[in-house]
Amino acid sequence: MAYGTILWATDLSKNSLQAVGHVRELAEAHNARVVALYVGVDLCSYFPAYGNYPSRDVLQEFHAWELEQARHKLEAVCSKELAACPNLSVRVLPGDPAGEILKAVTAEKADLVVMATRGQGSEASKAAGTGLGSVAAKVVAGSSVPVQFVNPNP
Repeated sequence: MAYGTILWATDLSKNSLQAVGHVRELAEAHNARVVALYVGVDLCSYFPAYGNYPSRDVLQEFHAWELEQARHKLEAVCSKELAACPNLSVRVLPGDPAGEILKAVTAEKADLVVMATRGQGSEASKAAGTGLGSVAAKVVAGSSVPVQFVNPNP
């Protein structure tokens, strides 16, 4: 199967960055366009359950800062690891990671999604399981295109 556009979904964790080599190999083999996607969770959606502390303005400012930091890191990773890709786009979005990844499949006309089986949540809990993380499970369940996983803990 030929892939014209590969969507690489990453949370920039050590686990998720292990997929970049696979993305590069696929892009080179298929002369494919690569869309590198990072989705930052909107913290404002969590805090109403706990009251309004910290203030919405503080959270929005922090979220904007976090997305900018993620953009810089993703651009640095892409310039180092995916420089050989013929057509590369970097997308940094706020929202629900699984939902935004699935929207990006359609918006970017992706033929394939590549991501790690587990990302930051696995690192934080030091989980060594080989099953899918919550975002990966939602993406594979809802994707209209094939999803290839890279297991960071083979």
